[in-house]
Amino acid sequence: MNQKVLFLLTSLLFVTVLTAQIGGRSTYQFLNLVNSPRQAALGGKVVTNYDYDPTQALFNPATINAKMDNQLSLNYVNYIGDVNYGSASYAYLWDRRTQVLHTGITYVNYGQFAGYDEMGDPTDSFSGSEVALSFGHARNVAFTNFHIGGNLKFISSTLESYASFGVALDLGVMYLYEDWDLHVTGVARNIGTQLTPYDTVLEKLPFELIFGISQTLENVPIRWHFTLENMQQWNIAFANPNRDEIDLEGNATSEKINFIDNAFRHMIIGIEIFPESGFNLRLGYNLRRAEELRIIEKRAFAGLSAGFSVKFNYLRLSYSYSKFSSAATSSFFGINIDLQ
Repeated sequence: MNQKVLFLLTSLLFVTVLTAQIGGRSTYQFLNLVNSPRQAALGGKVVTNYDYDPTQALFNPATINAKMDNQLSLNYVNYIGDVNYGSASYAYLWDRRTQVLHTGITYVNYGQFAGYDEMGDPTDSFSGSEVALSFGHARNVAFTNFHIGGNLKFISSTLESYASFGVALDLGVMYLYEDWDLHVTGVARNIGTQLTPYDTVLEKLPFELIFGISQTLENVPIRWHFTLENMQQWNIAFANPNRDEIDLEGNATSEKINFIDNAFRHMIIGIEIFPESGFNLRLGYNLRRAEELRIIEKRAFAGLSAGFSVKFNYLRLSYSYSKFSSAATSSFFGINIDLQ
């Protein structure tokens, strides 16, 4: 089959068979958290890395490849407040025909909460946690530069005395053009359902459609990444009432949201400096985060992120720092171990 036709058909399949939702309208929101320092430093939700890093496959199963063989990745995030989360992933080359099998786990712990009854009297404290176990595989489409992959995820969530169990599927397709070192990819994430609801109503999962493109510049040690997130729903911008303009007569004019505003809020930009070396610098800018968390008349640098990695023989250490607002930042820590 012609490669362009295959890519078009796959993209149309993603768009037509899946419904749209964004944050606040579905459960298991932790599934879309950034899960590694590398991804966080590049602005979040980058899906175009096709190399040794098995953590990338948690977001895009089409990136599963032989370079991940016997690579173990462990990541930890000191998130906002008392929330902590992390991930672990491992890939194994079974044989050249079967290619690579991948497994991973993602968890989040929401910390301890003080309990109160309906009268406001203290009760026992409680906690909440969620975990997802995934199994993935990818294959090259014969005689083409296309790679397709899938992740099957089993999800468990416990919030206070309520528990839920669900299952989800990630589907990815990636086009690699080696002459230009160009990666083009699309991913449909979290296609699934709750099997056991928290109470009586089955809730939707946080489906997300992501497109990405990246390339290493010729004769320059820089790889750029461009990501379009939440493409399952175009209108993701909203008018912030705190930005209403009040005239002398007390009339309020709401913030205007236009086509360009919506377009920018789907975009993430990232660069890796010295991407193939033992020391790597990473910078990113998340335009939606920058706009939604922007403070009026104050420079907060929301949306910016940066990080680095250092390799020591069979060990690679990574760190990144993400700025959400002047009052909220997060540090991401990661270690990649070559078990060869």
